[in-house]
Formats: sequence, C-alpha cells, structure tokens
Amino acid sequence: MATHSMTRYFPIGKFAALLFSSLLSVVANPALGAPAQASDCVILLHGLAKSDSSMEKLEQAIDNAGYIAVNVDYPSTDFPIEELAGPAIAPALDECARATRDSNAPASQVHFVTHSMGGILVRQYLSRVNIENLGRVVMLGPPNQGSEVVDKLGSFPGFHFIFGDAGLQLGSGKMSVPNQLGGANFDVGIIAGTQSINPILSGMLPGKDDGKVTVARTHLEGMRDHLEMPVTHVFMMKNSKVIQQVIHYLEHGRFQREAEPHSDV
Repeated sequence: MATHSMTRYFPIGKFAALLFSSLLSVVANPALGAPAQASDCVILLHGLAKSDSSMEKLEQAIDNAGYIAVNVDYPSTDFPIEELAGPAIAPALDECARATRDSNAPASQVHFVTHSMGGILVRQYLSRVNIENLGRVVMLGPPNQGSEVVDKLGSFPGFHFIFGDAGLQLGSGKMSVPNQLGGANFDVGIIAGTQSINPILSGMLPGKDDGKVTVARTHLEGMRDHLEMPVTHVFMMKNSKVIQQVIHYLEHGRFQREAEPHSDV
C-alpha cells in the first residue's frame, strides 16, 4: 500500500531550477541487523529542487515488494537544511505509525531511501533525534562530503535565488552542513553514480562523478556498504538496476554483487 504525505508543497524555485540546470548544460562492516519485514515502512526523500514525483518509480517498486511506502514532498529550496529535516521527516514517521496500525501489522521498522540532499536531511535529523525502530538507510548519490560544484557555482548570479540556503549548504566549504554532521551510527548503504550527462559540471569535479557529486564524496564514515553504478545523478533513482539494488539492501543489509543472481524489479 503506497501512501503520501498529506501536505503538498510547490516551491516557486522548482521551475526555475529546471531552467537553471538547462542553462548550466549550455554554459558552464559491522554485523548485519535483523532482516527487513514486508510490513516495514519505507520513507522516500527526494533531492534538491526535485519533488516526490521524481521518486514515484522507486516508490512503486518498494510498494510492490510489500513495504508501506511514504513518499515525502518537501520545499527543498525554501529553507536551510536544519529547518527542512524535521518538518519533512517527523510527519512521515507519524504516517508510518498510522499505516502500520491501520494494517494491523506487527511492530515494524522504519527505513529511508533518499536521493541526493534527501540523504543529508536524514543525517541532520538523526543527529538530533533517536528513532527507536530505525531500520536501514539507502542513499543514492548523496553529497556526504559536499560537492565542489556548489563551491564553484555558489556565487553564480541567481544560484541562491534558485536553490536557496540549502543549495549553498551542500558545498564543501565553511557553510557545508554534510561536513558538520559526522559519521553514521546507523545502518546505511550508498550507491554512487559514475556517468554524467553534463560535461561542464563534470569538468569541475575531480575523479569519477555522476555529474553533480564525485564518487569519493558520496562516502560516509561508518557506512556498511558502498556500490558504484554506471548511472547519472539526475536519473539514478529511476534506473531499474538501481531500484533492484535498493530493495536488495532493504532486505539483506548489503548490495548485490555480480557473483549473486539478480531478480527482476
């Protein structure tokens, strides 16, 4: 059963963010925890200047796998990360609790699946709040150590207007929120992309990258597993093989390697 947060947001910056991205393309291992249960709840958090619609394919696959899916929409460009995390995650946790009660399911865990900045919101929230029934976290393309793209384009005319305070906080400099949050003390697996559709942005990044974040900067101290895949930052959450890996991690606490048989998603 798929469920959605009742509060819908429509940030003014979303359309502008898409336009800005188009312009840029022209210019510029501890022991594994208990197995996840089908009655568990999975909270999905999109990235900067995106919406819950970007996570719909992933949401449907998680729903089809038998989980309770809560796909959150939050105003990513309207507030700094510290002010986004609580209002985005706390209502989703309440929705998970209600859905579990309504389905008469046994006590279940709450997992997170995030794209890009969504992973930083989870880190921010968990740095202040203890979720007793926290299960696993899967992050897709998270700027866990900030992104050099923000460092170089943060002063670009219109960047702050379009991407807001949160956008500036995703760099690697003094304003970097990811670099202030410390390592993970929770079960997290990370997928990093290695392909780009934006050679201009990739030119600003050292080493392998997904067009927005380098593979190296997706790493997080304390992570349980890390997987590189030939996907781009913009579309990785819609990639069928990535989705397959997300569900595998939710179920097993590790990603599926080539030596293991794959199942269709």
